[in-house]
Amino acid sequence: MSADPHMNGRSHGLWAQSAAPAPACPPLRAEVVCDVAVIGAGYTGLSTALHLAGRGIHAVVIEAAEIGFGGAGRNVGLVNAGMWVMPEDLIQSLGPVYGNRLLDLLGEGPAYVWEMVRRHAIDCEANPVGTLHAGVGAKGLSELTERARQWQARGAPVTLLDKEDAGRMLGCDFYAGALLDRRAGTIQPLAYARGLARAVLQAGAQIYCQTPATQLSPDGAGWRITTPQGQIRAGRVVMATDAYTRHVMPQIAAQQVVLPYFNMATPPLPEDLSRQILPGRQGVWDTKDVLLSFRYDAQNRLVFGSVGALRNTGSAIHRAWAKRMLGRIYPQLAPILASSGFESEWFGSIGMTSDNLPRFHQLAGGIYAFCGYNGRGIAPGTVFGREMAGFLAGDIRADALALPLSQPDPVALRGLRSCFYEAGAQLVHLAEARF
Repeated sequence: MSADPHMNGRSHGLWAQSAAPAPACPPLRAEVVCDVAVIGAGYTGLSTALHLAGRGIHAVVIEAAEIGFGGAGRNVGLVNAGMWVMPEDLIQSLGPVYGNRLLDLLGEGPAYVWEMVRRHAIDCEANPVGTLHAGVGAKGLSELTERARQWQARGAPVTLLDKEDAGRMLGCDFYAGALLDRRAGTIQPLAYARGLARAVLQAGAQIYCQTPATQLSPDGAGWRITTPQGQIRAGRVVMATDAYTRHVMPQIAAQQVVLPYFNMATPPLPEDLSRQILPGRQGVWDTKDVLLSFRYDAQNRLVFGSVGALRNTGSAIHRAWAKRMLGRIYPQLAPILASSGFESEWFGSIGMTSDNLPRFHQLAGGIYAFCGYNGRGIAPGTVFGREMAGFLAGDIRADALALPLSQPDPVALRGLRSCFYEAGAQLVHLAEARF
């Protein structure tokens, strides 16, 4: 999930304290030459650089802000398999070859995240205990029933739970059922990004923060990237900025509509309460159009979020809704929220493509991008970085990747539609859970 650059940095700073400190990555103040320049220090960029370095290919990463500043540091923290799109719909959109490849790749995505955590000893609260997709009413349960059928047909370890079984796992009777996905789990997302960055540096690659790419121009057979205080000359370039693309290759962002999403963290809950609420500590999200999600962190904070931006009138509306809704689902939390409120809060922006599927682009000769994660960035970003490195190293042909080569297709009325999502979420939350 991408984060908005105008979000409340103070509140996010409180939350970021639960992640290990970021490695030192000073700004670029010279000219460097490398095989591959990676723009963006999120999951895709860091995974690409790490897997390139493992092949002896010299990679340099530049980041406009800090490691994990965008989606990699401010997302929900659910490590999910697949995309929002149902498996059969995904195959219909991409065709059987690419559709099945993508489903297979993303289906094993969480397992690869857990492997990366173990291999590089990343301290990020990785908790591979599964996720619960919670069904709201009969409509939600019907959706989960169909989703379970399609994933089970592919051999995925998912189980449809009725109201009673879901209630035991969720610790509440609010939902009509749930889909347990044992492939998935939760993570401290910023800590995972910082851990990947340490692994990149240990592998011999370089990372420069506070180093935005301001210009990209041809340079012989390669490319020259201009930054405020330096430049990079590279044979090839990977754009790993997704919805945060700003100065160069803006068409990456232009193909996505921004959907804002916020998170709030309760104070650490007492042990007796955490044993009642979500006792298995799975990550949760529900089937509503304006969905909500929640999970625990290692300090027993319950991280609760939904669609919306914490700015202007949205801050008060979404905060009040979160207290009401969380108290409705778990009445035992109402006194804590009434007295203490939320300990920290932040919001970000999901880049939504027209079909809710990711993209693989060749933007110019030697410039490539995986992007368009539609709110599913942790596992896809990690495995697509691995795929990108294999492709650039010549180990994977372009036509053997999990996505077909495509060009960005700008979304009509992108700004207006983004504003509609922000305003619409406020209207829903203004009224919901009041009675």
